[in-house]
Amino acid sequence: MASLSDLIYRAYNASLAKSIPSSGIPRHVGVMLDGNRRWARQRGAGTAAGHRAGAENIKPLLGWCEEAGVEVVTLWLLSTDNLDRPPQELDPLLRIISAVVDDLAASRRWRLHVVGASDLLPERTRRQLDQAAATTAELPGMWVNVAIGYGGRREIADAVRSLLAEHADRGTSLRELSQTLEIEHIADHLYTKGQPDPDLVIRTSGEQRLGGFLLWQSTHSEFYFCEAFWPDFRKVDFLRALRSYAERERRYGA
Repeated sequence: MASLSDLIYRAYNASLAKSIPSSGIPRHVGVMLDGNRRWARQRGAGTAAGHRAGAENIKPLLGWCEEAGVEVVTLWLLSTDNLDRPPQELDPLLRIISAVVDDLAASRRWRLHVVGASDLLPERTRRQLDQAAATTAELPGMWVNVAIGYGGRREIADAVRSLLAEHADRGTSLRELSQTLEIEHIADHLYTKGQPDPDLVIRTSGEQRLGGFLLWQSTHSEFYFCEAFWPDFRKVDFLRALRSYAERERRYGA
């Protein structure tokens, strides 16, 4: 039997959800899943315990996004900077990430797209991630970008490299390219090409900076910073982020 506090929480969530107009739902939500290690330290637990707790909160988040009508979700699970962490921390984290991506693929609910510098990842991890994406490529429904080994500057550099290689194959000279290059030409080579840019970016743990997340794509994004560490992020926090987004007037730099 549900407790009184559970009933109040559910009623508040329902009321909050009803207050958000359907016209105010973002198409693309980016989430910086921050605070796993600090969550673990507060509890006297090891770092891996924090990452496991964070991993367990990913599927509920995707369910909330799906329920709200979000079309694309980008989850930042591992940055390029994180790849420099000691093996005793990085190896368990990579195993946890691979396991959660396998679990998302096995659910057959969402189309997974791995974004990041895959060449920086161990071969075994890369194969697992590619397999998960391949098995969900034809599924309908919400896109889920899993950003692993991701850095915004690296993404832009990779996009420029891809653009230059494409034109080199065509025989285009650098002078010719410099005279015709437009912003959208670089955008067409980003990891998220073909997808809408994020309307809303959420960062947990109280940090109020982007750290390079979707550096190119977030030019016109709205940002929501939540004090809760990622493992403690609840549906009510997500709904508050949506409400905040819906209440804003987007000016797109005007």
